[in-house]
Amino acid sequence: MKMNLKRCIWVLTVAVGIGGGALQAVAQDHGQDSSNNKAEQRDYSNNKTYQQGVREGRDDQAHKRDHSKKRHFKKDEDQKAYESGYQQGHDHEGR
Repeated sequence: MKMNLKRCIWVLTVAVGIGGGALQAVAQDHGQDSSNNKAEQRDYSNNKTYQQGVREGRDDQAHKRDHSKKRHFKKDEDQKAYESGYQQGHDHEGR
């Protein structure tokens, strides 16, 4: 009986250790996801392609159009800034 109790405690200890490690790994992954989201949410407010996107988004919203001008920029950063501005202008017009 004493042997089974020691074995049960050992198994329980190992299970808790593995479970704790898995929880720690999940917490670390979540921390990385939120830091990636912060990196993607840059302040483009002074970027001219962002401002162009805001203007065109507002114009499309006012005229009930859905992304009428498909702009393509050579730099990925400019494309992201434009799309971010367009969504800001289109989604928040009149609010």
